[in-house]
Amino acid sequence: MIADRSDETTSSAARLMHNRAMLDRRHRVSAGQTAGSAIAAFLCAALFLASAAIAADPNKVLRVASFDIDTLDPHQYNDDPSFQIIMAIFEPLYEFDYLANPPRLSPVTAAGPVEVTDGGKTWTMRLKPGIFFTNDPAFKGKPRELVAADYVYSYKRWIDPNLRRGGSTTLTDLIVGARAVVEDARSSGKLDYDHPLEGLRALDRYTLQLRLTEPNYPNINELIGFIGAAAREVVDAAGDDIRVRPVGTGPYRLKEWKRGSRVVLEANPKYRALRFPESLAPAHAALEKSMQGKTLPQIGIVEVSVIEEDLTRMLEFESGALDFAMLRGEIANRLLAGGRLKAEYAARGMMHFAVIEPYLFSVYFNMTDPAIGGMSKERVALRRAIAMGFDRETEVDVVYAGQALVANQIVPPGVSGHDPKLPSKSTYDPAAANALLDSFGYRNRDAARYRMTPDGKPLTVTMSLRSGGTTRELSTLFKKNMDAIGIRMDFHITPFQDVIKELQQGKFQMYVGGYGGFPSGWAELTQLYSRQPRTVNFSAFKLAEYDRAMEDYVRSPTEAGQIATAKKMSEIARAYMPMLPNVFRIENQVVHPWVQGYSPFVFQPYWKYLDIDLARRAANGRN
Repeated sequence: MIADRSDETTSSAARLMHNRAMLDRRHRVSAGQTAGSAIAAFLCAALFLASAAIAADPNKVLRVASFDIDTLDPHQYNDDPSFQIIMAIFEPLYEFDYLANPPRLSPVTAAGPVEVTDGGKTWTMRLKPGIFFTNDPAFKGKPRELVAADYVYSYKRWIDPNLRRGGSTTLTDLIVGARAVVEDARSSGKLDYDHPLEGLRALDRYTLQLRLTEPNYPNINELIGFIGAAAREVVDAAGDDIRVRPVGTGPYRLKEWKRGSRVVLEANPKYRALRFPESLAPAHAALEKSMQGKTLPQIGIVEVSVIEEDLTRMLEFESGALDFAMLRGEIANRLLAGGRLKAEYAARGMMHFAVIEPYLFSVYFNMTDPAIGGMSKERVALRRAIAMGFDRETEVDVVYAGQALVANQIVPPGVSGHDPKLPSKSTYDPAAANALLDSFGYRNRDAARYRMTPDGKPLTVTMSLRSGGTTRELSTLFKKNMDAIGIRMDFHITPFQDVIKELQQGKFQMYVGGYGGFPSGWAELTQLYSRQPRTVNFSAFKLAEYDRAMEDYVRSPTEAGQIATAKKMSEIARAYMPMLPNVFRIENQVVHPWVQGYSPFVFQPYWKYLDIDLARRAANGRN
């Protein structure tokens, strides 16, 4: 998933330990009940569920910021801003537990844990009965219950190669029988949703079964932990309008969407009541106490303002117009001193959480570009020289104001497949970069002292960047570094959604951006897998050795095996340089004191677990 996010004065290791300790979470195991307590619990649950329709208070408005979104189709998004809103409207079978660390799946619409049999190759999941979609004309005035067939349909949409997202190759290979169906759909231009799929079946109204080609696929979590259920009749009725007609079973529904301006969600009146998650971690004791006894969701309205500039976000948060904000780099440091909130902000009761984002930010090279792509020795040397000529340590200090770590591998910290023992080693060596270019045909220079191509033509490399954020600082540093090795740089700067479309169409030479957001490192690693579509494999990299390593990774049953394979894949990427693993960013989440139930968001937003103390907000001069 493409990251939207634009952009501790201690050592990198200390920062890592600090963040991991801060995010340490454990899930409570329920004790057994006597018959009497079970009856009492049942009666309490009945009363709890009966109050669900009146839990959300329309006077409680959560105000957050986002970059512009592209779609609200739960199976065609490919960016983090769209994903955040989609996850409030649509529901997967499971979610990553709000308070658990390491990440673990907890039921959402599922009635209980996954039943895994056949040596890990068969996964059976049962749905909770009585979950309903929000109203839509396609339902013709009748309540529409969520059933297992809705997930069968939704998973088929996820792997449909003709949809805008382009399908997921690794998931297609995961599900028994899916490869042939997808290839037929690719050649015919249409996937037959009525055709039975051996590895994806609704056994009955509430039971879904997946049959896998291999056990231990780490990316199974993407399927059951992130993909929400849509109703086929709504998708069919909406046609191309499905991007703006989201109908789910989640805690919120769409009320208003003004493109480029804001999205407003309102509480789903049909939504079942929730309780706040439990945790054994002492750090969560006060958090749990503040939410004890509440039916969720409490917040009746979520207002998402499209704010592209980080400085504007910070100012809006500081004034109280935003309830919380995600800040990075120099903008975050305006509120921080020594990695902590400045005294004046701490005195206002604000909270601060520093999180290493589960994304890899890379410099991507277009392998199909005639000037910079390809696998010839000259083109590989050019890409490697650019990588060696880029000063990433200065980038961390200047562009990110110390709020990032230089990436020494593809998989981010805190994600399976990351090797915490791998030393961080500087790759910045402009002298070696110049020597490499001289040796592989780029010795000749024009009158302005910029290098020519091996066949004597002018060489200009254009980098695509999204507008706002740290783009000015990054482009300034990159130009300075490339000038030092004789490469003329140009910059194509455009809004986030536009640059993503160009990226997926292969209309770029170089691009700097992020990808990931999952608990398993397969998401970052699969970017260079040749069988992935351009919506994932932005560089269009193709190498059999890397593909074999990717397939070994997803079949590896152990963390040690994944780490070893991921290390090999990082070495391959370093050798051919289709992308340069650049940085792992530190995100600073700052929260006003009237927001209750807040724990740092890592893999997805959890707006449904939050509450607003209206009296405390009013006391701070905000309505």
